[in-house]
Amino acid sequence: MKHFRITLQYDGSRYDGWQKQGNTDNTIQGRIEAMLLKLFEQEIEIQGSGRTDAGVHAVGQVASFAADTNLGPDKVMEQMNIFLPKDIVVTDCRMTDARFHARLNAKRKTYCYRIVTGRLRPVFGRQYVLWHPEELDLAAMKKAAECLIGEHDFRSFLGNRHYKKSTVRTVYDITFTETVRKEGEASFPEIDVAFSGNGFLPNMVRILTGTLLEIGEGKRDRREMKSILDGADRALAGPTAPAHGLTLQRVEY
Repeated sequence: MKHFRITLQYDGSRYDGWQKQGNTDNTIQGRIEAMLLKLFEQEIEIQGSGRTDAGVHAVGQVASFAADTNLGPDKVMEQMNIFLPKDIVVTDCRMTDARFHARLNAKRKTYCYRIVTGRLRPVFGRQYVLWHPEELDLAAMKKAAECLIGEHDFRSFLGNRHYKKSTVRTVYDITFTETVRKEGEASFPEIDVAFSGNGFLPNMVRILTGTLLEIGEGKRDRREMKSILDGADRALAGPTAPAHGLTLQRVEY
């Protein structure tokens, strides 16, 4: 039995999230496991580092699995990419030991939420960014994000009311990067908000983003973020930002 660690990129637009579900086979995990069954002619369960929501993308998802095979990692990656759909690709494959678990061993995860601002609606790459035509107060958003750094109970930003596990997480960093995308003669101002932490609750990054957007729009005062965090109540926070603007960037071990 060989143990493999792979890195994946995928466009989540047409999938019902990462995690395999009983009511649909249209998940990233489900598609990969179906492909592995075809490739190795054996049932294989794959473990992802994070369970991305429906519509969320990844450029650095890490997964692990074991297979009874004579193939080495380079050949496994080559064969997987032959059988996988065009919106999922393996970018790295290496051998690991039986103790490695992609989710349980992860030390740091980074997600990026991309926002295009301004009056022009982007055409190219629109499935990976949120278009926000109104101007945002970026200084207020940055200031509001400061109180989120560190170890906190993030229950206010939890999207699953049936969640029974600990809601304490550590956020290491939240950064805001301004760029300008050029498409022909048109310019598209973009704000990339990167969240790094030891792990994130279901919908947590999207709810944090939705709350920060309301602060940027002037609908909330930046000082409200601390009381939202301390209140431990989902009703206090802002809306869940659309899934398509979010990408899992990288996972560190």
